[in-house]
Amino acid sequence: MQIKLDNLKKTYSGPSGIVTAVNGISLEIPEKNIFGIIGRSGAGKSSLVRLISLLEKPDEGQVFYGDKRVDNLTNHELILRRRKIGMIFQNFNLFTSRSAARNIAYPLEICGASSSFIKSRVEEMLALVGLEDKADSPVSALSGGQKQRIAIARALATDPDVLFCDEATSALDPQTTISILNLIRDIQKKIGLTVVMITHQMEVVRDACEQVAVVDAGRIVEQGKVKDIFNCPKSEVTREFVRGMSWNSKSRLVRWSDEGGQFVLHFRGEKTGNPVMSTLAKKFDVEFNIRAGGIQHIESEDFGTMLVDFSGSKTEIQKALSFLKEQGIIVEDISQS
Repeated sequence: MQIKLDNLKKTYSGPSGIVTAVNGISLEIPEKNIFGIIGRSGAGKSSLVRLISLLEKPDEGQVFYGDKRVDNLTNHELILRRRKIGMIFQNFNLFTSRSAARNIAYPLEICGASSSFIKSRVEEMLALVGLEDKADSPVSALSGGQKQRIAIARALATDPDVLFCDEATSALDPQTTISILNLIRDIQKKIGLTVVMITHQMEVVRDACEQVAVVDAGRIVEQGKVKDIFNCPKSEVTREFVRGMSWNSKSRLVRWSDEGGQFVLHFRGEKTGNPVMSTLAKKFDVEFNIRAGGIQHIESEDFGTMLVDFSGSKTEIQKALSFLKEQGIIVEDISQS
């Protein structure tokens, strides 16, 4: 299911007056894709997602699912459309009075499905998330990762065409986060869902998403393929997310100095293995001090990052930087940020 947003606006009344949470956002979310929406607290991402998922109506603008406008549906049409939308949340939102299986069954019961269909579908969903042996377990007996797997199973029980993940891994430890993201990726490929992930964690975008939109102050400040944005972030907000990102077990980062580091060098693909810095030292009268370096694996491609200081004459440093750019290395002077 492709989703298209056309000039969405949403305001709220707060203690200090009118707050513009979404300010003229237009966006296309491709079908059968894992799409990330990332922003800091208060950036407007949660308000935007409430509009996209039809939990609220925009003050202005339009929302399309495929070719059909959906922000102006009647109440009955809205109920039917929402049944094809799955949602998972940070705090799981499971019923503690129900077993794992009965939590998954709940949306099917609301839809009036037969008991035989519900039983079969619940078994299918438990198998999908790898918890066949937890059907009768009370929610209180499940770990955080297991609770989120049950929440995913419940969200998929009604066979939705769109799945929204609202900070779905924020309450989980790093290792469990990786397993949940792997599960979501596997399910997306198997079912062909459109998945929209809302997060403040750039690690989630890196490890799960194919495309991303960065939200700040109610506007989209940057969007595109994840690997392109990681390799060359254009907005300061995105650069801050990338710099502050932790590195997972698939990444290799070493930092041995918290001081210095004027330039960030971004290497992509085969360039991560080329002896560029060694060549630079032989060609130019400069010295360099590597403060940190590492390689990340994003969408089957390696991306290298190096934090470096150069010493020497201004002319020679400029020649060295020009050489790096000629080699296809992206050079970012963070002292100018």
